[in-house]
Amino acid sequence: MFYEPKNGHGLPWDPFKAIVAPRPIGWISTIDEQGRVNLAPYSYFAIVHNAPPMIAFGSEGLKHSAANARATGEFTFSLATRELFDAMNASSGSQPEGVSEFDSAGIESAPSRIVRPPRVAASPAALECRVVHAMELQDQDGRPSNGFLTIGQVVGVHIDEACMQDGRFDMVAAETIARCGYRDYAHVTELFEALRPTDGGAFPPR
Repeated sequence: MFYEPKNGHGLPWDPFKAIVAPRPIGWISTIDEQGRVNLAPYSYFAIVHNAPPMIAFGSEGLKHSAANARATGEFTFSLATRELFDAMNASSGSQPEGVSEFDSAGIESAPSRIVRPPRVAASPAALECRVVHAMELQDQDGRPSNGFLTIGQVVGVHIDEACMQDGRFDMVAAETIARCGYRDYAHVTELFEALRPTDGGAFPPR
C-alpha cells in the first residue's frame, strides 16, 4: 500500500510510529522557574550528535518538560528499564502543573552533579543536559505544528558500574526498554555485533 499522510491512511491504527521503531524512551526530568520538579517519558527521543554529545526530545504541545527546559535551560535523562517500566509508565500520567511525578508515582530521585533537575535514583544510567536549542517545529509550508523540539548538550553522565562489562555499557544487563508503535514496547534481551567496512576488522573503542 501507499498513502500520503495529508490524505489519511485508511487503517484502524496509524502505522507511522510502528514503522519508526523501536525508539529509546526519553525519561526527562526538569525543574520549573518556581523550583518544582517534573518527570515524564517521551517516545520522540534520540541522540543527535556525538562530539559534543547531544540528545533531543520532541513534545506534542508545550508540555511541562519542554516548557521547563526552555525556561530554565536544563534537563536530565534517566534510562528506562524493564524493572522500572511500571514507574516510568505511571510517570506518564497527566498531573497538574507543579505536581511532581516523582511523588505521585512513588519514584525515588537522586541529585544531579551539575544541573538542578534530579535523576531517577534506580536508573542504571542518567545524562545531565543543558539546553542548546529549543524551537517549535514548522511544516513544509512554514505553518507552526504545535510540536516542540528540545536539544540538550550532555554535561554529566551517571552509570551504575554493575552494567559495565569490559569497558562497555551492557544494555542486556541494564534491561533497557524501548517504545514501539501502538501500545507496544521492546525489551533488550539479545544483541548482535557487526563491523563496518571502515573498522579494519576490529571493534574501534570510542
